[in-house]
Amino acid sequence: MAKEPERISVQHILISFAGAGTPATRTKAEAEKLAGETLARAKKGGDFDALVRELTDDSPPGIYAMCNRGQRAKSAGEYERDGMVPAFGNVGFVLEVGGIGMAAFDARTSPYGWHIIKRLT
Repeated sequence: MAKEPERISVQHILISFAGAGTPATRTKAEAEKLAGETLARAKKGGDFDALVRELTDDSPPGIYAMCNRGQRAKSAGEYERDGMVPAFGNVGFVLEVGGIGMAAFDARTSPYGWHIIKRLT
C-alpha cells in the first residue's frame, strides 16, 4: 500500500437528501441514484467543474486543501483531515492526482450524503 501524501487538494460534489443537514429536498434513494450517475459521468470524462456547478449541494467550486494526520494546516484555507467528515479524507488521500472516487453515505463517516471526489494535487 502506497504511503498517503502529506497534503492534497480535492474538488467534490455533494449529493445530499432531505434530513441530512443540507437544504436538499430529494429522497435518500434519489440521492443515491444521482450520486451513482454523477460518478459515472465524471469517470467518463465529464467536465468535473461543470458537474459541481450543476449538481452539488455544497458551495461551488467545492475545492478543499487538506493536510493529513500528523501535519498542521499551513494556512487558513487548509483543513486538517480529522476536521472533515471521515469519508472525505478516506477517499481523497488514497486517490492518485486526477483520480475520482466516491464516499458513500454513512451516518458515521459521511453523514451529509454522497461525496464524489476528484483529487487535484
